[in-house]
Amino acid sequence: GMVQLEPPGAPGLAAAAATAATAEVRLSRRRWAVVLLFSSYSLCNAFQWIQYGSINNVFVRFYGVTTFAIDWLSMSYMLTYIPLLFPVAWLLDKRGLRFIALAGSALNALGAWVKLGSLKPYFFPVTVLGQVICSLAQVFILGMPSRIASVWFGSREVSTACSVAVFGNQLGIAVGFLVPPVLVPNVEDVEKLAYHISIMFFMTAGVATALFILVVIVFKEKPPHPPSRAQALIQSRPTEEYSYKQSILRLLRNANFLLLTVTYGMNTGCFYSLSTLLNRMVIHHYPGEEVNAGRIGLTIILSGMLGALISGIWLDRTKTYKQTTLVVYMMSLVGMIAYTFTLSLGHLWVVFVTAGVLGFFMTGYLPLGFEFAAELTYPESEGTSSGLLNVSAQIFGIAFTISQGQIMECFGTKAGNLFLCSFLFLGTIMTAFIKADLRRQQANLDNAQTVIQSGERPEGPRSSSAPTSCSGR
Repeated sequence: GMVQLEPPGAPGLAAAAATAATAEVRLSRRRWAVVLLFSSYSLCNAFQWIQYGSINNVFVRFYGVTTFAIDWLSMSYMLTYIPLLFPVAWLLDKRGLRFIALAGSALNALGAWVKLGSLKPYFFPVTVLGQVICSLAQVFILGMPSRIASVWFGSREVSTACSVAVFGNQLGIAVGFLVPPVLVPNVEDVEKLAYHISIMFFMTAGVATALFILVVIVFKEKPPHPPSRAQALIQSRPTEEYSYKQSILRLLRNANFLLLTVTYGMNTGCFYSLSTLLNRMVIHHYPGEEVNAGRIGLTIILSGMLGALISGIWLDRTKTYKQTTLVVYMMSLVGMIAYTFTLSLGHLWVVFVTAGVLGFFMTGYLPLGFEFAAELTYPESEGTSSGLLNVSAQIFGIAFTISQGQIMECFGTKAGNLFLCSFLFLGTIMTAFIKADLRRQQANLDNAQTVIQSGERPEGPRSSSAPTSCSGR
């Protein structure tokens, strides 16, 4: 069993296995505070991503710019992420979780305060600057859920923890759909409009600043003891044996991971495009329904959060990564088809139902991709594997948003949504070819077997549920 612990090209794992097998595995009570705090500042950052798109028509009139210019405020998040992934992933491996958390929450607060300088119609460049700073913060946030889950949580709760970490981002998008149409009504008076926008910007800046202060106080690098045997194995490896460049090369030679990267990018890119253009689609078929457009977006996200939670619990219980991912991907396609053909029927309640079904599977897919990648690429850094997934998502997101927007202008909303359906169909086919090479699960099993053979108590219910196993931190 010890030989299986070392995937091709991963140095030092066999030598570290003996140390990992005897390491004390305990859970820290602080783990839930850490993941909930991360989820909170991720929420704030995601809110700032969609706050312009959810009332696209209002900001177009206030700043006197085109709808495409407002779309780019959302797409800036996607564009910024692509070139900065590798530097930030390198920083994550060299400086650790706490440094990345401080940087992400600080940039998020700074961007929110900069936007307060854009409360005049001719200050559009200032709001662009604030949004770009927030997009920089997103690079320090988006790839963190699976890393936090692995470092802080036991093997029987790691997928659930990853889902909770992803929750924040999704809930932020939900709030971004719901709150801006309520706080910023579509009034004619520019001064009144600026006043309403200032309320939204001030509230965001205050929350972002409070969360940064909490990160300084609460967020720690890692728990005192490893939470799982797989994590103990990684921590016992000498740091000088780790090469970031070699890690990237190993990931790029992993055929199953590359397939997942492309399929994840297609699914999440469709979600980004749908979120950015949702206001335009709903207003086109239901004029004057800005508030309901936001509520439809809220429905997509809330149902997706439920889907993500159920998926995370299911994975922790069954470890059926490949099967669950394939089923959820297939149902995302079904949901997108249903949404496409009901949007123009003239019944808003039908759109709410089909949008909820679509969100349950499409948004619920996001933590599945992170966790499946962590399994396929163990013992490589979860921050790097998640980062590569997100780069793929940003590339497809930009391409899909621009393409769908142009198709909608020329051929209507149905043609634009069918464009997304075609890529979801392709992604479903490709997902079926991914082999379930669950390396992290195998590492936990092998280490547990080693502990049993040495006469020690293995990681099990004691490390995931018994109060006596938790750290007092």
